Amino acid sequence: MFLRNSLLLVGLLAVSLPVWASPAGHYDFGQPAPASKATRTVEVIMTDIAFNAKELDVKAGETVRFVLINKGHLLHEFNLGHAAAHAEHQQAMLKMQQGGQLTTTGMNMAGMDHAAMGHEMKHDDPNSVLVEPGKTAELTWTFSQARNLQFACNIPGHYQAGMVGTLKIEP
Repeated sequence: MFLRNSLLLVGLLAVSLPVWASPAGHYDFGQPAPASKATRTVEVIMTDIAFNAKELDVKAGETVRFVLINKGHLLHEFNLGHAAAHAEHQQAMLKMQQGGQLTTTGMNMAGMDHAAMGHEMKHDDPNSVLVEPGKTAELTWTFSQARNLQFACNIPGHYQAGMVGTLKIEP
């Protein structure tokens, strides 16, 4: 009886808790990696509203450390993914902005009524990093397959204004 009730409780918790990508999440184009494993460093400068590069080339199997420098006055994001994933992520970012968690210059987690929002929204995907104005951040990634991706800023309106580039993964 105890085992059955325990399994029922675990099942109920699994259904009721929100699910987010884990830091070791799996993506068909690669996975996060420690900076110490990087074979190359690529510096990407963010301004309002642009990246200094429109195209980045990497090789399948390569581990790249991206150093992201925000020289603009607005919060920016560096997100690796397919166009469809960016579209989906933009909707989540819009909800965060509408809920007051995302401002033009940073994240505002204090004072949010998470219960009213249904659950706490987070920005913790391993293929993405937010960079506040005047700050620097890093993202290190091992690319697995040859395919074309995008790097983009999915802050509401930024992608649409052209803050997106092509990421080519070559064999």
